[in-house]
Amino acid sequence: MFSDRTNWELAPNKLTTLLEDLRRQKIPLYDLTESNPTHCGFSYPPEIIDALANPANLDYAPQAQGMLSAREAVCLYYQRKGIEVRPDQVFLTSSTSEGYSFLFRLLLNPDEQALFPSPSYPLFQFLADLNDVRLENYPLIYDEGRWIVNNKKMADKISGNTRAICLVNPNNPTGSYIKSDELAAINGLCKKHDLAIITDEVFLDYILEKNYRPVSLAANDKNLTFVLGGLSKVLGLPQMKFSWIVVNGPGAKTKKAVERLEVIADTYLSINTPVQNAAPVWLNLQDVLQEQIKERTRRNRDYLLQNLPRKAGPQCLHAEGGWYAILKLPDWVEEEVFTLKLLEEAQVYIHPGYFFDFAKGSYAVVSLLAPESAFQEGIRRLVLRII
Repeated sequence: MFSDRTNWELAPNKLTTLLEDLRRQKIPLYDLTESNPTHCGFSYPPEIIDALANPANLDYAPQAQGMLSAREAVCLYYQRKGIEVRPDQVFLTSSTSEGYSFLFRLLLNPDEQALFPSPSYPLFQFLADLNDVRLENYPLIYDEGRWIVNNKKMADKISGNTRAICLVNPNNPTGSYIKSDELAAINGLCKKHDLAIITDEVFLDYILEKNYRPVSLAANDKNLTFVLGGLSKVLGLPQMKFSWIVVNGPGAKTKKAVERLEVIADTYLSINTPVQNAAPVWLNLQDVLQEQIKERTRRNRDYLLQNLPRKAGPQCLHAEGGWYAILKLPDWVEEEVFTLKLLEEAQVYIHPGYFFDFAKGSYAVVSLLAPESAFQEGIRRLVLRII
């Protein structure tokens, strides 16, 4: 009755079962996994709601790539970064997940392969399954206090069935941006094997390291490149369902990609009129919203760096950007057991490392979005159960 592509293991695990039980009992929790900015006490200006009261929303005049005014607003977003993007390079979608689906349909036949980083977010496996794509992981290595792309291991993963290399810039949860030398090597691999690049840059603006200047692949024209972004992270508005794809690369390939993407987008016409009309107003509020999130994430990260034990106990791994922190737990700590006990005995909810497919060792992943007092108390309780 059902397709094989949805044959997932859906039974709740011990952690989710315990979490549901505590919530059912209304026991207060220190949720260090919260990644929804609308639940984190940020102040949203009234212009966000006001922009939806637009009489033009009653007129339906769909365009496959999205409204020109909304695409021009996306171009202005990149212009502020010193990157020239034309409206004809931009496709609007309702989410980055939908953007991935469009690109998988554009680039890969069933059972062909896309490379994704590991550790990384578990959503990608579901997207691959739903689009009949094989997902192959290449490792990110933590070496001398930095996360790096192991280009040799990436090259070893490429087969005759590979069609795209997927990057997350900065990666979630490692917080590592793509470096110029890594991009040069990846461009070389893509040119050699005729591969496209898909880059998820939803966290691009959230720099944790002072004076760091990330590289956006929206300017990459060495190979056929697709860059994903959206208001979910750029403005902390996941409910508004406005994302985009920027297409760049050599002229002939880019032209053909745009033509084919236009048919895919026209088939779905998924992004709604009100958010497109509001997008130019909303994107002008970027600094107001981002500064609150940046301040919160930096202060919570500073707390980790200043208050974790220097020798014994969890160690905070280096990150350049994003909303997450990775804590390397002592080798004697068993991730799953520790995570369950921390939730049951201390009411602190964290992600175990296996959630993000860490290859070996014991890790905890915490969100930096939580209000500072709750974050600090949650971390204090976590440390007490290790040292």
